[in-house]
Amino acid sequence: MATNLTPRSLERYRGSLAHLRKTLGSKRLQELRPVDLAAVYASMAREGLSARTVKHAHVVGHKAFEQAKLWGLLKDNPAAIARPPAPGKAKIEILQPKQAKALLERLRGGPLYLLASLGLATGMRRNEMLGLRWRDVDLEAGRATVEQSLEQTSAHGIRTKAPKTEAGLRTISLPAHICEELRAHRVTQAKQRLALGMGKAPDDSTMLADLEGKPLSPNAVSKMWKRALTGVTLHSLRHTHASMLIAAGVDILTVSRRLGHASPSITLDVYGHLVHGADDRAAKVMDAAFG
Repeated sequence: MATNLTPRSLERYRGSLAHLRKTLGSKRLQELRPVDLAAVYASMAREGLSARTVKHAHVVGHKAFEQAKLWGLLKDNPAAIARPPAPGKAKIEILQPKQAKALLERLRGGPLYLLASLGLATGMRRNEMLGLRWRDVDLEAGRATVEQSLEQTSAHGIRTKAPKTEAGLRTISLPAHICEELRAHRVTQAKQRLALGMGKAPDDSTMLADLEGKPLSPNAVSKMWKRALTGVTLHSLRHTHASMLIAAGVDILTVSRRLGHASPSITLDVYGHLVHGADDRAAKVMDAAFG
C-alpha cells in the first residue's frame, strides 16, 4: 500500500497490522481461521483499545488477506467471516457560545490564541490552519483559500500535502475581527523578523510559524493545547463553529462547504441532530396552504 497512501495513513496501516502481527505473527498464513482473528479483536478490547481502533485493524487485515488470496497464497480470506466490534457513533464535543468566548479570553495574549480564534471563526482543521500561507489570504476581501495542509510523520517529519478531496480545496469567508487579528499578527511577525535580522517573510511562508518562519509542528501544537486546556480538544473548535452556524439557521450545504466535507451527507451525519425547527416550519407551510 506504500504507493497508494499518504505517509500518515501508511503509519496508521502499519500500526494496525502490528496488532495482528503481535498475536498471529508466528502462525502460518494458511492456518489462519476466523476464530483467530476474533481472539485478536477480543484481546485488543481487553487492552482498552477503542472499537474504532479494532475496526481499523480488521479493515487493514482484510485488505492484506484479500491480496494474499489474489496471489494464490490463501484459499479463503479469514477476515471475510470474522466480525470486529461495531464502533459506536463518535461523540462530538461542542462549546456553548459563552464557553467559547471564555476560552478565547483565557488564551488571549498567548501563543494559542490566534489558532483558537481562527478555528472558531472558520471551522478549519488543525493541519489546514497550520498550513495556511500569507499568500492564501486576502485580508481586504476577507477570504482565505485552503490549498494545502501540514502532515507530520516519524518517517518524513513535517511536510505539506494537498486536500484529500476536491471539496477540501475551498475558499472561506473570514469575519472582520479575524482579518484585524491577522493584520496585527503580520505586523508582530514582521517586527520579530526585523529584530532577528531576517527581513520580510516570503509570501509562501505559513501564517502560524516559528520565529524563523518555519511551519509549526502539528504534534507540538496539540501537546501545547492539552497542557493549556485540559478537557477541551482542539477539534472541538471545528464542531463549535458548525453548531453555531446551524443554530443561526445557515443551510447545511453552506456549512458543508465551509468545513470542506466531501458531501453534505457527511455534514448531516455528524451534525444533523443539531438541526431543529425545520419540521415546525414544514407544518406551518401545510397549514397555510390547506388549513
